[in-house]
Amino acid sequence: MVRMMKQGGPLILVLITSLLPTSARAQTPEQRLFDWDEPPFAKEVYEARRVRVAEALNPGPGVLIAFSGHGLSHGDTYRQQDDFSYLVGLELPTSLVVIGGPARSGVLFTPLRDARFENPSRPNDFPGRPLAGDPAVVRWMGAGNVREFGEADAYLDSIAEAGLLIYVALGDDRELPGAPRSLYASESEVAGSTRHLLDRLGAARVQSGFPLMAAVRAVKGEEEIWTMEQAARITARAIVKASRTVAPGVSERQLEGAFLEACRADGSQRPPFFPIIKSGPNSLWPWRVLASHYDRRNRAMAIGDLVIFDVGCELDGYVSDVGRTFPVSGRFSDRQREVLAMEVAVSDSIINAVRPGVTLAELQDVAHRAIPPDAREYMQVGLFFGHHLGLSTGDPVLTDQPLEPGMIFTVEPWYYNHDEEISVFTEDMVLVTAQGSRNLTADLPRHPDLLESLMTSGTIPGLSVDPAEVPPPEDIAERVDVYVDAWNEPDPAIRRQALARVWAPAGQYRDPTAHLQGLEELTAHIGRYQAGLPGSSIRRSGPVGQTGAYLTFPWEITGSDGSVVAFGRDSGVLDADGRILRIDGYFGVR
Repeated sequence: MVRMMKQGGPLILVLITSLLPTSARAQTPEQRLFDWDEPPFAKEVYEARRVRVAEALNPGPGVLIAFSGHGLSHGDTYRQQDDFSYLVGLELPTSLVVIGGPARSGVLFTPLRDARFENPSRPNDFPGRPLAGDPAVVRWMGAGNVREFGEADAYLDSIAEAGLLIYVALGDDRELPGAPRSLYASESEVAGSTRHLLDRLGAARVQSGFPLMAAVRAVKGEEEIWTMEQAARITARAIVKASRTVAPGVSERQLEGAFLEACRADGSQRPPFFPIIKSGPNSLWPWRVLASHYDRRNRAMAIGDLVIFDVGCELDGYVSDVGRTFPVSGRFSDRQREVLAMEVAVSDSIINAVRPGVTLAELQDVAHRAIPPDAREYMQVGLFFGHHLGLSTGDPVLTDQPLEPGMIFTVEPWYYNHDEEISVFTEDMVLVTAQGSRNLTADLPRHPDLLESLMTSGTIPGLSVDPAEVPPPEDIAERVDVYVDAWNEPDPAIRRQALARVWAPAGQYRDPTAHLQGLEELTAHIGRYQAGLPGSSIRRSGPVGQTGAYLTFPWEITGSDGSVVAFGRDSGVLDADGRILRIDGYFGVR
């Protein structure tokens, strides 16, 4: 019951306000795409990619379409279709981008609003998200280059009427979908959307865009190479950490868990494929055979077994794929050592032959010549000696295309010997350079004696370091200043890339949790103070102090008027080269 104390407007206002529904007073604000998602690279990177595709379409006449799909990765978290992600960089459901012809370097068709953020019965949890009408999305693509999804059919009709061919980015070299489908047939969103175009425009106007996209995506840009180098190092460190768990009685599933935990802790968002870890008799069978049984990949390892790691991680959409073979007892038998040394020698022969201008067929010939005659029936080096990597573990490539600087692929000759019950596997990620090649996973041991040393010591030069050993060099203060300068880069994608280069470029690590996870924490805790501060900057406000393999330094953020708005002190764990491995921050506000 409401008791009236006195007459008057103010009291009435209070009563009305108090009787309003809580949701009307505390409605969750509308969500925006860029509040949730930060593209891996600057928008100029994606603009340049679309220009490359438009140029490849000339002299034409034609346009290329890439669909976004809804994309889920192994039922985990949202993941865009690769070609769309490569060309646009935004996580947009049920969208498509058209490149070439009147679209020039790209017209994006996306829903006016994101249906996933709508639920009338739960407005606080689903407050809505604009897409085509979001000014930030328009700025990302350029004025006039964003349209509502419902306009796409009419636009494509006009393209076909103008006599332009429509190339569909299918993601692989499959044929365009036919008419009827058989029982048990499944269809991807890309295939279903392509079928819609065929029904609407006719087969004469729609062709596969795979050759075009394969030619463009096969050569990686600097930003892609750097990201894949980091993914390779995360995977290598995770293998090092998981190898410490290898022992008789430990199950394959426990090793899978140790590997996945290390990847996640080091900043990987998800695995590109479920880890293939197999031991003893399981090691003799390909993954598809093992995966056809519900519980086959849970074998407990025994003395005398070999255990194979065929694993990878995904970082900002880019993948790694690495393989090594370990002895469960910690020591290879003489025969196991002999076979593994032979298989690694075949791998070395392939890697040493990699250079610009060489074709995959020529590398396959190199592999065949390197295999001893008595091992040929057991070696698997056909078209499966390796595969290209990028946004996918089967990145698109034209198999007859000569190698070019910037291409990244795996070298992975298998040895399956069911007669002797020995199987070994080594897989490395190789970057084609102007001078030849660079093995991105060379720091991870490959040869039998080095693999045994890894299992004994648990550390590897280049991948692990004891933080108590060598103090950092005298130029650490300069490194810190470069680190601070990187924070003042206004573009978030460039800032993130610059920070990671300065902070731990190809460094040495003792704990896999100390690299990208720490970078994420840095991004959050300093960015929190810089957000919404026009003209703000961060600077080192005092000397760098060193104690053994540790450092501390104070910093402060200043506002546009020169006043100090926040200050902090960072303590960092260093490696022997003075690279910062982990930052533990302290903050206050003045």
